[in-house]
Amino acid sequence: MANIRMGSVSLDCAEPRPLADFWAGLLEGDVVFASDDFVAVKLPTMWVSTVKVNGYTPPTWPEGDVAKQIHLDLAVDDLAAGVAQALELGAVQATVQPAPERYVVLLDPAGHPFCLTTQIPE
Repeated sequence: MANIRMGSVSLDCAEPRPLADFWAGLLEGDVVFASDDFVAVKLPTMWVSTVKVNGYTPPTWPEGDVAKQIHLDLAVDDLAAGVAQALELGAVQATVQPAPERYVVLLDPAGHPFCLTTQIPE
């Protein structure tokens, strides 16, 4: 049987480098490859890549005009500090917060929703 593991999460966007810099800063990763169309960020246990898509339109969550296809849930020890760090790096807090006592919804610089939470066990 093959040993299958999570290797990378690829995020579509209009501008790969700023999005990769955001995720590298937020997740303490390193940009190890960059071209005009693709940037790879090495994290301790996996990779995040940002991929240029011509005509990219960000999701319009929670409205359904442009559906979100995926979102990341990121574990933090201190929710307020994690939110502050993400905002400093260029995230925007979503206007809709379904359960702010458990998780905070943010949008990365390309408009992808992601959540910070203290509810994910080690």
